[in-house]
Amino acid sequence: MTTPLDHGGDAVPRRNWAGNVRYVAQRHHRPTDVDELRRLVAGSRRLRAVGTGHSFNRLGDSAGDLVSLAGLPPEVTLDRDRGTVTVAAALRYGDVATRLHAEGYALANLASLPHISVAGAIATGTHGSGEGNGNLATAVAALELVTADGDLLRVDRDADGDTFAGMVVSLGALGVVTRVTLDVVPTYDVRQYVHLGLPRAELDAALGSAYSVSLFTDWRSPRIGQVWRKQRADQPAPPAGWLGTTAADAPQHPVPGMPAENCTPQFGEPGPWHERLPHFRLGFTPSSGDELQSEYHLPRSAAAEALAALDPMADRIAAVLQISELRAVAADGLWLSPNHERDSLAIHFTWIGDEAAVAPVVAEVEQRLAPFTPRPHWGKVFGLDAEAVAAAWPRYRDFRALLDKLDPEGTFRTDELDRLFPR
Repeated sequence: MTTPLDHGGDAVPRRNWAGNVRYVAQRHHRPTDVDELRRLVAGSRRLRAVGTGHSFNRLGDSAGDLVSLAGLPPEVTLDRDRGTVTVAAALRYGDVATRLHAEGYALANLASLPHISVAGAIATGTHGSGEGNGNLATAVAALELVTADGDLLRVDRDADGDTFAGMVVSLGALGVVTRVTLDVVPTYDVRQYVHLGLPRAELDAALGSAYSVSLFTDWRSPRIGQVWRKQRADQPAPPAGWLGTTAADAPQHPVPGMPAENCTPQFGEPGPWHERLPHFRLGFTPSSGDELQSEYHLPRSAAAEALAALDPMADRIAAVLQISELRAVAADGLWLSPNHERDSLAIHFTWIGDEAAVAPVVAEVEQRLAPFTPRPHWGKVFGLDAEAVAAAWPRYRDFRALLDKLDPEGTFRTDELDRLFPR
């Protein structure tokens, strides 16, 4: 199955999606084939690839060359015998998903946004939810990337073992990923239910109650405002008064004041996996983009303690918050995954778009969560330094050695990478 996709205009992004990062690259490129990309990489002193721009920090910026892969052939090739699909790195998950579903296949999970690119999401450890579901990078079976000298390197989960585990969540630091091979499963249907007013004492029970679960809170109430439960369609509907909640009687949006029509169908209406697992519809903008985001992954076993540690600053969080989301993510073996070797609670903050007001709150959140060894989402706003990052990821030094081996001249390095992985 090889299907063309429409990528839209030819422009390389000059800002990230939220608008808080203006890329400082001197030159912008949109190659149309891998050979052209290889020549660009080999001839550049500093280069980064840019996807859909859903990162909120400067990790993907470059003072040299910025390259969009949206002009490369939009491959979606299904291998039924191996149970995999190989896709062009720049494709959005939503576009891949619709083509997979049409062929009777699916991915095990999706993030809340179907708008994000495959390679960008994998490189930063982006995730969906579900205590039995790993983040999106755990579905990767193979990668193809252009290394700093312009060579084309393919790495495989079965053949390359531990090194492969170090190259999947790579922050774009090891090369420009051109193709990704993902595990697929038979397609399935999902029902989505939204519940209101969950007692926080029921948090663990709620997170484990369905295939994918998201809890939304504004930090102004002792109860969780909304619970979005995405369950396999063949599972029984939740009972009335489930865990002390009230069933929503109107469509909901996680962010107060935003139109619910942007969101995926609710009320238990069954539908394809790719139209229920994300919170937002592919054809709609999920929000205005006038926001900042932070997220921290903590041991799932410490969920109640971690939330209690933030309670004394709840008013300060609420003052600069649009909404906060709590999700469970299963452990994995990927070196830089936020879920490396521990089942996790992910605490996500969608802040207002005011960096000066948000920065001191983020700093206090990090200080209060420090006893739980928080791992920030690589694509969000955080202030943890290299020492804290090294303490949070057991394979930190192994990755730094791999980075020095594959990119000794620092072609893919940025100021933010140098801050987190100093030479």
